[in-house]
Amino acid sequence: MTMKNSNAAKTTITRDVSKLDQEIGNVYETVAMLGKRANQISVAIKEELSAKLEEFAVNGENLEEVYENREQIEVSKHYERMPKPGALAIQELLDGKLYFRRATADEKAVVKS
Repeated sequence: MTMKNSNAAKTTITRDVSKLDQEIGNVYETVAMLGKRANQISVAIKEELSAKLEEFAVNGENLEEVYENREQIEVSKHYERMPKPGALAIQELLDGKLYFRRATADEKAVVKS
């Protein structure tokens, strides 16, 4: 899941809403979809980071001793420098990498019951 080759902004930038909702046609649906995708990305990144940091877990009985591991610090810093999940979701939308579909009337009826 690592976003090594992403062109996503690493800082906050102003977006032109008219460009973001061109694909979907509705700014509210676009924002909802981007929010859902950002949550998916966030969960995936968190799982990936947890798996990498688990390698550094201390299995000793003495938890009072804090040991700074340079590799662990570098892994953490890498994830801190990554673009935020919202920026990654927006970049995926702009690059045409997001798939979305609207629920049909039959699917909506099932959901409501």
